[in-house]
Amino acid sequence: MKKLSMEELQRLSVGEFKLTQKSPITLVLDNIRSLNNVGSAFRTGDAFRVEKIYLCGITGTPPHRDIQKTALGATESVDWEYRPKTLDLIHALKKKGVVCCALEQAEGASPLQDFRPEQNRHYALIFGNEVFGVEQEVLQACDQVIEIPQFGTKHSLNISVSLGIAVWDFLVKLEGL
Repeated sequence: MKKLSMEELQRLSVGEFKLTQKSPITLVLDNIRSLNNVGSAFRTGDAFRVEKIYLCGITGTPPHRDIQKTALGATESVDWEYRPKTLDLIHALKKKGVVCCALEQAEGASPLQDFRPEQNRHYALIFGNEVFGVEQEVLQACDQVIEIPQFGTKHSLNISVSLGIAVWDFLVKLEGL
């Protein structure tokens, strides 16, 4: 077994990526402090061809050295937009028929493994601040709250880990990968 070269991986160019069909997933970053986490969201968004990333509140925006360091150019391929208020964005997305799902530990949350996204629906996955999580008013406005079960001593996962787990899970369920 040998590692594949960049040529053998046959990755899309940025131009090809822009033209290709995206997964029905949008990412919403609700007041994310760490620029490295923002960069990681872009890189994961690129890997799984998310439709768009919304950067809300205090979340940093490109171009920034710390975002670029982790994103490795994904800020050029993945569509993104800044919104000052996450709650306003959630209301706008819901008006368009997007199902808004917060990833959070909350009363009545559905375990990720039990949640079944519907075919032919678009989803926004909302990820919250590293310390405070998804804002309560945003959580209440969402259609669904989903929790990634955890079994250790810590009470949370890093947003970049949660984001990767959730997006992969949604894609497997939606596209039968």
